[in-house]
Amino acid sequence: MGLFSKIKEGLAKTRDKIAYAFNKLFTGGALNDEFYDELEEVLITADVSVDTTTEILERLRDVVDEKLIRTREQVREELKAIMCDILDENEKPEYEYPLVILVAGVNGVGKTTAIGKLANRFRKEGKSVTLAAADTFRAAAADQLTVWAERAKVRIIKHSEGADPGAVVYDAIASVKSKGTDVLLIDTAGRLHNKKNLMNELNKINNIVDREFPESMRLNYIVLDATTGQNAVSQVDVFDEIIDIDGIILTKLDGTAKGGVVLSIAGELAVPVVYVGVGEGIDDLEDFKSTEFVSALFDEN
Repeated sequence: MGLFSKIKEGLAKTRDKIAYAFNKLFTGGALNDEFYDELEEVLITADVSVDTTTEILERLRDVVDEKLIRTREQVREELKAIMCDILDENEKPEYEYPLVILVAGVNGVGKTTAIGKLANRFRKEGKSVTLAAADTFRAAAADQLTVWAERAKVRIIKHSEGADPGAVVYDAIASVKSKGTDVLLIDTAGRLHNKKNLMNELNKINNIVDREFPESMRLNYIVLDATTGQNAVSQVDVFDEIIDIDGIILTKLDGTAKGGVVLSIAGELAVPVVYVGVGEGIDDLEDFKSTEFVSALFDEN
């Protein structure tokens, strides 16, 4: 199955929810206030936030007036272009090696699974990879990550449950440096009920990497569950207060009717969506591409 097919299949629930409304909206009729009101309802139904929906509609009205557009088909094309522009406003990181990616996110979003899939991607690209099991708080977190390390055929550094996460990262860096490993992926605790402890842990991990591995490229990614809709946006805000978020891995896009949240994330946060999960398989983590995402929303072949 090709990349576009996976994205299209993954967005089936979102598309099914809004396809009828979009098709009805873009067949005949005048480009009047009622049209824009209906378009607003369609976007919000797809879980695009009110602020991002307002921005989309304002841009669309401006371009329709500027280009003297009179047909709904032309409006459709301009709407797609506006969505792509919003999704592409934040540039994705260009990787340099050695590379250290700290992966954050609340429990239950598929963080460990995303790390395993990301490790598999790097290995298939010919990079050597080590995982650091620095979530020592959640029971069996290291065991779960070990399963993914075995599936992805990469190394893992872990300590016992309750160990110091900083010590895990310290040992992982020492191992990576001694073996000349290309990529270090750090799993971290996801609890938010004790934000102070989480902040202290993440700050400590950052300081250790800065001190022990200054020659590495540093990135902080957050994993978000697409099925949570607008709650995903607030999670980025919380973690961005603690660490600067460089990119987003969006999981469970294949199981939600809230795919429009991707536009909200891009529109309201200065953070790019880098990868998207569109299935349960180890290979079902794809580069996020705005044109394919928007085309899938409009049910195009």
